[in-house]
Amino acid sequence: MTQAPPRPNRPVYLDNQATTRCDPRVLAAMLPYFSEEYGNPASAEHIMGHTAEKAVEDARAHIAALLGADTREIVLTSGATESNNIGIKGAARYAKAMSPSGGPSGGASGGASGGDDRRRIVTVATEHKCVLESVADLADEGFEPVFLPVGTDGLLDPDALRAALAVPTLLVSVMGVNNEIGVIQDISLHAAIAKEAGALFHTDLAQATGKIPLDLSGWKVDLASVSGHKLYGPKGVGALFVRRRPRVRIAPLFSGGGQERGLRSGTLATPLIVGLGEACRLAQAEMGDETARIAVLRDQLLERLRDAIPGIAINGSTRSRIAGNLNLTFPSATAADLMARMPDLCVSTGSACSSAEVEPSYVLRALGLSDDAASRTLRVGIGRFTSAADIDYAVAALAAAHSP
Repeated sequence: MTQAPPRPNRPVYLDNQATTRCDPRVLAAMLPYFSEEYGNPASAEHIMGHTAEKAVEDARAHIAALLGADTREIVLTSGATESNNIGIKGAARYAKAMSPSGGPSGGASGGASGGDDRRRIVTVATEHKCVLESVADLADEGFEPVFLPVGTDGLLDPDALRAALAVPTLLVSVMGVNNEIGVIQDISLHAAIAKEAGALFHTDLAQATGKIPLDLSGWKVDLASVSGHKLYGPKGVGALFVRRRPRVRIAPLFSGGGQERGLRSGTLATPLIVGLGEACRLAQAEMGDETARIAVLRDQLLERLRDAIPGIAINGSTRSRIAGNLNLTFPSATAADLMARMPDLCVSTGSACSSAEVEPSYVLRALGLSDDAASRTLRVGIGRFTSAADIDYAVAALAAAHSP
């Protein structure tokens, strides 16, 4: 029996892929726009509207700088789920509307060319649910969804993508960093493969932004999605990158006042946008040092857990992985039992829960894990505010919970 550690003063948070704490510096930047500077950025004919508009545009510039993009390529949204829906469905519906027959075809400028019958939309089996569901939804509109497998390391084989693109394809969507296993896909390579085949390329960068260097101008990416609360910004805000040259055209999902070049109508949430901009500014300035510190903590945690719990296994590539993620399969105890025994340690199972049952993670199944192994798997997410003391507690708590 391993002795349980003393209870901490507050829960130890190691679930930074689910969400991150809003950085106090981000909060401080946002606060004036909730109270003193509450103008509508669309009301630029008076001073308070102009002040809000300038704050929005300054934030847009910070977002663009972190992504390696032009400021004019940033469309502000409510988060990555909305951005993914606008990007994927918007590109498909624009191409459909522009085809001579009214059916799906090319014509979104940045990739697929008009005149051929492009119904195929290719993505990866381990994508976030909002991407998988967006692609699946388009089947009802006459498109052909294709879901590619990954290897046991969680990475997409470039040859598998090339083979899928042997059939004329409208759009490819591959996420930058997986939200469960933390593996980094080679977006530059996959985007180039898609462009060679005449397809548009979209990437979900929710887990990548602020954690790895990005160069959307240099890469052949047409559309990319960002979420504020994954990089120490506020919830409820995000962005969609839409390439200008060559210009990518997408259809808006809903109608309104024409904000964000008509792609995302609605009054802009100035405080949240300011927060996202500040979070991006901080990430660009501090990413290198932060990544190195987090990697040290992650490696210490893994080494000590392997000593304390022989037989523990890590899922996904260890070579192509963000610094803060560990996805661990334990040798005997289930994830549900582990979490019940350590209520002060915030980690995740990565499972989709319903009122009837806990469904094993589809991401882990895609890697080839059995349902039994998936049920013994936890995701640990280390972040900006994780301390060495947090790692000490996590090791002790997990060791005690595994051998109660």
